[in-house]
Amino acid sequence: MLNIDMKNINIFTILSGLLLLAGIAFYIFWGIRFGVWADIGIYSVSIIFILGGIIGMLVSLYQESTEE
Repeated sequence: MLNIDMKNINIFTILSGLLLLAGIAFYIFWGIRFGVWADIGIYSVSIIFILGGIIGMLVSLYQESTEE
């Protein structure tokens, strides 16, 4: 089971969280700026950031929980 507490957070978890936020912010910025919310191009760029952030956080937290 994944035990998340403050001692499990490292630099890779923080960077993954920033990557996740960058993907969400990029999608929202693009939608507001160009008025296009349903576009395959913006989905393909945003999903790389968002999934990279989610997977990175899960992997870094999993590694920390197994090292204990």
